[in-house]
Amino acid sequence: QVQLVESGGGLVQAGGSLRLSCAASGSIFSLNAMGWYRQAPGKQRELVATITRGPMTNYADSVKGRFSISRDNAKNTVILQMNSLKPEDTAVYYCNVQNTIKPGYKVDYWGQGTQVTVSS
Repeated sequence: QVQLVESGGGLVQAGGSLRLSCAASGSIFSLNAMGWYRQAPGKQRELVATITRGPMTNYADSVKGRFSISRDNAKNTVILQMNSLKPEDTAVYYCNVQNTIKPGYKVDYWGQGTQVTVSS
């Protein structure tokens, strides 16, 4: 099992910044993709940003140029720096990691979620 501990959510005014952090621990073999997803009330969970060990990054169009994802492989941590926040960024943000047990066999883990609220 892999445990994920998220931190950094909160309330911020539009135009402000927040930094989310997610630390993985436990039975880690190899963490390939790490990322953040979000779910707003009444909506489906959606991808925000992902990063591989490469590292290669991928962002939702709605956050490109405002959010930045990074990782610290030594600490098994993934960071999401969110700048120029908008009210529509309000959601519960979830950390996700893929633990590669062996080639072709990966297990997904999710954090408990952290609330981000952006006031107008």
